[in-house]
Amino acid sequence: MACPWLRQCRRWSANCTSTSLFETLWHCNGRAAFSTSSLGQRSWSSVPGNEGPPPALPTQIHAKTNFTTSLTRHKSQLLNPTLQPRCCRKTVHSDAKLKDPFTLAQKDLTNLYDDIRKELFVSKEELKSLCDYYFDGKGKAIRPLIVVLMARALNIHSNRSGDLIPGQRHVAMITEMIHTASLVHDDVIDGSDKRRGKSTINEVWGEKKAILAGDFILSVASMAMARIGNNTVVKVFAQVIEDLVRGEFMQLGSKENENERFKHYLEKTFKKTASLIANSCKAVSVLVNSDPEVHEIAYQYGRNVGIAFQLVDDVLDFTSGTNQLGKPSAADLKLGLATGPVLFACQQFPELHSMIMRRFSLKGDIERAWQFVFQSDGVQQTEYLAKRYGQEAVRQISRLRPSAERDALISLTEMVLTRDK
Repeated sequence: MACPWLRQCRRWSANCTSTSLFETLWHCNGRAAFSTSSLGQRSWSSVPGNEGPPPALPTQIHAKTNFTTSLTRHKSQLLNPTLQPRCCRKTVHSDAKLKDPFTLAQKDLTNLYDDIRKELFVSKEELKSLCDYYFDGKGKAIRPLIVVLMARALNIHSNRSGDLIPGQRHVAMITEMIHTASLVHDDVIDGSDKRRGKSTINEVWGEKKAILAGDFILSVASMAMARIGNNTVVKVFAQVIEDLVRGEFMQLGSKENENERFKHYLEKTFKKTASLIANSCKAVSVLVNSDPEVHEIAYQYGRNVGIAFQLVDDVLDFTSGTNQLGKPSAADLKLGLATGPVLFACQQFPELHSMIMRRFSLKGDIERAWQFVFQSDGVQQTEYLAKRYGQEAVRQISRLRPSAERDALISLTEMVLTRDK
């Protein structure tokens, strides 16, 4: 029998005013459900310390924004500021520029990768080359971007200036270091030979040195955590590393029952992708505000935008070519992984069930599964699910005091949902 909430998701796709997907998902995972009859802002007066009418919801960007184009346009300003004339870095006063995530984060992300490479400095030349390999400024840098914008929005919410305190910028660096270390280890586990359009570390230097490089990056990140001097921040990042390992183990298995299988997929998605974003957002909130409810707002924004990001990634594995992704398409199927599009397609094509359980290991399984996904509405359902998580991320961040940085996080959520890379 098909999973009840999967059937419900199909009804939502046809009628978006139906019961909230999130309420059902939370119920499926044994968590307290919250009312989302409207995906608008939570009652302002229900947040301690707020009285009177709520502020207006920030205007969301509805026009489809090309995330990759935006990032490319701003990358040299963010990561290589010396390439830009000094006059080009003056404050821009137009409303559009003030809400642009990349413009707002420019000051705090300047020299990010240079500073990370300084943290990773070692005298042994080969280890240095290994560690510097992915910190070349060619990554999306989406995680430190979210962390910086969240930190600034939280500072303003907490009646401070928007400027980052040193510990918050260190959190952004640590976030990118943990993410990169996880990529190095993932590539070894998956036997991948391409990452970001170039050969992987394990392909160039071998698996043993790749594992050691990932371990070294994690150890340096841990030392940076300790220097922040906040035990809660250390605990938060320790949870991230535990989640990454648990998520990787979850990816090695599957579930026989269809309902359990989708819950397994979403939990794995949280642990492998969203936990780092959620807990990094929480870390910068801990450094500036003692209110647990504010910590939860930051965490829930990161959690929901992180899951949305991965769901879009799973869609792109079917809809984007190798040149766009910088790695082979259909990579998940080739690894034996059933992601959202396949799990939704399984509802229309039960033949996929046996393929999922044998991890697409028989000859022709990958090609047939690919065809079934495109003959079904699996891609569309996964896109819709990502949109719902994006809407919840917007609902959460909208509870903070209005600021350009808060609005930029809303804009960034839209970019995550509409990216093509």
